[in-house]
Amino acid sequence: MSGPSSGATDLTATPDAVRAFRERLGLPGLVDVHTHFMPERVLAKVWDYFDAAGPLTGVAWPITYRHEEARRVELLREFGVRAFTSMLYPHKPQMAAWLNSWSASFAARTPDCLHTATFFPEQGAADYVRQAVESGARVFKAHLQVGGYDPNDALLEPVWGLLAEAGVPIVVHCGSGPVPGKHTGPGPVAALLARHPRLALVVAHMGMPEYGDFLDLAERYPRVHLDTTMAFTDFSAQFGSFPPSGLGRLADLGDRILLGTDFPNIPYPYEHQLDSLERLGLGDAWLRAVCHDNGARLFALDPAGPPARPDRPGAG
Repeated sequence: MSGPSSGATDLTATPDAVRAFRERLGLPGLVDVHTHFMPERVLAKVWDYFDAAGPLTGVAWPITYRHEEARRVELLREFGVRAFTSMLYPHKPQMAAWLNSWSASFAARTPDCLHTATFFPEQGAADYVRQAVESGARVFKAHLQVGGYDPNDALLEPVWGLLAEAGVPIVVHCGSGPVPGKHTGPGPVAALLARHPRLALVVAHMGMPEYGDFLDLAERYPRVHLDTTMAFTDFSAQFGSFPPSGLGRLADLGDRILLGTDFPNIPYPYEHQLDSLERLGLGDAWLRAVCHDNGARLFALDPAGPPARPDRPGAG
């Protein structure tokens, strides 16, 4: 596989590289729990943020897959991703319900996308979260860094209770990378899980850079998972490398580590995430579980189903 992206990187090699990875492991496809699709004007603002990443984080952050929506969906299918998400998140009140309406429409026209929803600490949050669950939402996204809120806000208490009861997974950006937020770090999430231990919480980015603390929580709470998004890559090492002493713990938690990539907002080719996982040296069985089987089980996918094809109905 190829390494991190550079100006000379040939992205046309990615489908073949990912196909070779899948075929070597005997995978029917990949399950990527951390990909971003959102309304065009919202995504444009996200890309503006990354374009200004130099001043914000001191690191250049080129968007490798800056394409229109239909092409981004097509690319994931070319890569053999049989299920993916539309991670989206509000940064202010009275935004989440609108995002949920958009994501429901996107999932309806994109059958290989897991219907994704979100929320914000505000009056009425429990109502629109319940509506999203009843309309088929299969995963939620909470971004404590961008949203700037405490997950223990009283306005969210009924939301967490509802999601714990429903068993719907929630991908939470709660680690302090790439830059800390007021409510990031393991403390707020530990307090949340102490009250709602049955939450199917997915810690985004492996909790970067507080890897050990979030591994602690996964070991303590059997429904806590971690996604690999950008972790272990050459690019993310500058925000805090995963400690080699933690590899044994990764192996032991092999049934609760999920493939995530942050596509399309990554500064390197898609296959570099897979290469970064492979070079951990945890073995083919671990890779098969992380890249497909764990996600297929969590979202009750047909494990024998074929990967998505570029000509599958609903593209875009």
